[in-house]
Amino acid sequence: MQKNPSYQNLIPELKQNFHNRIEYALSKGIKKKKIIIDPGIGFGKRPEDNIEIIKRLKEFKEFELPILMGLSRKSFLGIISDEPIPAEREAETISANIIAILNGASIIRVHNVKNAVKSIKILKKLVDLK
Repeated sequence: MQKNPSYQNLIPELKQNFHNRIEYALSKGIKKKKIIIDPGIGFGKRPEDNIEIIKRLKEFKEFELPILMGLSRKSFLGIISDEPIPAEREAETISANIIAILNGASIIRVHNVKNAVKSIKILKKLVDLK
């Protein structure tokens, strides 16, 4: 999955996969309210794919499902900031999570819960989030 990943058209391909998997889950009796979607940041994606997903996250809102983002300490963040040590990517993680939330993420997976909670508290106070 990680070796030489490539997409012809990243966002439409992810959306088609979500559509297929959601339909499959529904056909097996799983209630829609039990489904979340996760674009899989870092899993079979190049750094530029991860960046595109975050920038275009709002496009996944068409599914009317919660969007999960797992950005914490990801290597592509280290590439952007020149930080090779995952545990030292806290600022990068917070920045990416804030952008993801602003772009439609409703669930974030983090390593440092305390800092995530504090940063989201500030975000909610400064921005009207729905």
